[in-house]
Amino acid sequence: MCIDVRKTCECSTHTVQFHLRDNIMPPQVISRLFCPSCPGNSAFDNESMLYDNGWIIEYDMDLARTMLEKKLQTYPEDVVPGFIFDKGFACWQEMYPGEQKDIKKDREKIIKLLKEDRNVYLHAMQNWNIERIERLKTAGWRKVQQA
Repeated sequence: MCIDVRKTCECSTHTVQFHLRDNIMPPQVISRLFCPSCPGNSAFDNESMLYDNGWIIEYDMDLARTMLEKKLQTYPEDVVPGFIFDKGFACWQEMYPGEQKDIKKDREKIIKLLKEDRNVYLHAMQNWNIERIERLKTAGWRKVQQA
């Protein structure tokens, strides 16, 4: 069973959905979320925070280490924010926050091609996805770098 995990950033501008792989982590492992617009009055802590293209996720590292040690026999010293995110234990549901909204606009344009010519539509969809992934990699989104 998947749990719908959503976290609102500190300035209450954005609510982001998170993926918790295999439900190993409870939702509380994500302590705080900072969007690029959140005031920068909190110092960045490499020990508990992950920076991803202007966004910052703060993890409850004690909880994360306890859960991973208990459920996966992971050494506590191996559990760092990058490990939690990159292994999918607590990461964006999408490739980046807001991806579904951004994709919707692009896909609506391409879907119109389906009514005109199926082959043109298939070609456009394939090219769009390849170009989109390259744009996201160039922009530096962490989850895309792993793909």
